[in-house]
Amino acid sequence: MLFNSLEFAIFFPIIFILYWFVFNKNIKSQNILILVSSYVFYGWWDYRFLGLILLSTIVDYFIGIKIHKSNSKIHRKLFLWISVIFNLSVLGFFKYYSFFVESFVEFFTFFGYSLQNSWTIKIILPVGISFYTFQTMSYTIDIYRKSLTPTKNFISFASFVSFFPQLVAGPIERASNLLPQILRERKYDYDQARQGLRLILWGMFKKVVIADSLAPTVNQIFENYSTLNSTTLLLGAIYFSFQIYCDFSGYSDIAIGTSKVLGFELMSNFKTPYFSRNIGEFWRRWHISLSTWFRDYLYFPIGGSKFSKFKSIRNIFIIFLVSGFWHGANWTFIFWGLIHAMLYLPSFLFKTNRNYVSAVVAENRHLPSLKEIYQILTNYFFVTIAWIFFRSPTINVAFYYLKKMFSFDFGSNEGELGSFSFLNLNLTIAGFIIIEWLIRNDERDIYSFLKDKHIIRYSSYLIIAIIIIYKYLLNDKASFIYFQF
Repeated sequence: MLFNSLEFAIFFPIIFILYWFVFNKNIKSQNILILVSSYVFYGWWDYRFLGLILLSTIVDYFIGIKIHKSNSKIHRKLFLWISVIFNLSVLGFFKYYSFFVESFVEFFTFFGYSLQNSWTIKIILPVGISFYTFQTMSYTIDIYRKSLTPTKNFISFASFVSFFPQLVAGPIERASNLLPQILRERKYDYDQARQGLRLILWGMFKKVVIADSLAPTVNQIFENYSTLNSTTLLLGAIYFSFQIYCDFSGYSDIAIGTSKVLGFELMSNFKTPYFSRNIGEFWRRWHISLSTWFRDYLYFPIGGSKFSKFKSIRNIFIIFLVSGFWHGANWTFIFWGLIHAMLYLPSFLFKTNRNYVSAVVAENRHLPSLKEIYQILTNYFFVTIAWIFFRSPTINVAFYYLKKMFSFDFGSNEGELGSFSFLNLNLTIAGFIIIEWLIRNDERDIYSFLKDKHIIRYSSYLIIAIIIIYKYLLNDKASFIYFQF
């Protein structure tokens, strides 16, 4: 089920009424409702994969208890590896099996050996599998580290794994944050629910009005890149950078907002990342739940930056390459990760990677300095270049796209462009950047700059809602980009 669908517009109010007005006296009943509604939400896409998420839940539920009860270090490690291998095997089969087979065949073909590709089978990628497998793995790892005590309440654990607001595209929640909220009694909080509704509205605006409006133009530019001029290709790259950001952060806003309405607080996943002043700050502000997951469960365990400079650099490349591979079974994603590793390396070597850990750009000031403007634009430029590889079907296509983009060919476009609404799209992006700037101190308090202007604020709610409905009826109902990851 999509957040931007009529089905969800009917589904969520029903859940809200049942949750707060029918089952509000009993936490067990509320959790059962969460579990059932989460399975309905997930099964709406393809009910056949409900068994897969249930299996993952059962395996890690019992392994978590086994790890906690065992006093033997060998047995604890054995159970942990069973969990990790199981989850990675499920993820690897559904997401990477065909990729590995095809790469294996292509490798031997390159050396002149023709292999019959009879091992390839058509596999449907279950929505959200990369998210919930990482979520359950972190649960067993935390228990192994003795930083978390497992729950014996299966319904609560199953609700944690399948919690529908963030099930299919994150944030990737930690059991230490979400599970205690599921286990304790929840009371309706008007202010929390109001904040949630604001986030839902803003997330819908980002997805329906910005991302879905940019999508047709982005698709057309990337499909006709060989016949378009440099300016159009540059705009295509910029448009995609905002499409993927508004699409993904829009989902996170809706997930966080929906959770707030139900009395839960999820972790932030995006903090105005395009205002970052270097690549280290960008990754502290972009897809935070994934970058911190890799930091805590991969980068630190393999040594982080504790040892020699060589090992530290090796670990940086490992973390970014794995992050790229997590996004999809294509060499373009791996190359995208490699680009970010190379972008991160200079700041690591010159020890500037930990700059701007907490302070936002232009803190306590209305406008950035010239130095900050230069840093933001430079960082955004390199991030956008990397997005071209992320969006392209092959690495060769991405390089050709870049070659044409930097050829300074400003002639007329040869291809059939259709009707590009460049002016409308540019104005939309400019307006969005201004709002992002105003909320850069707290991305969840999106109307903070209108705190005392009640008439303007409530009018803006109405205007945004009307624009969303208009664009929803006008645009194609696109799935969220990160559903494929």
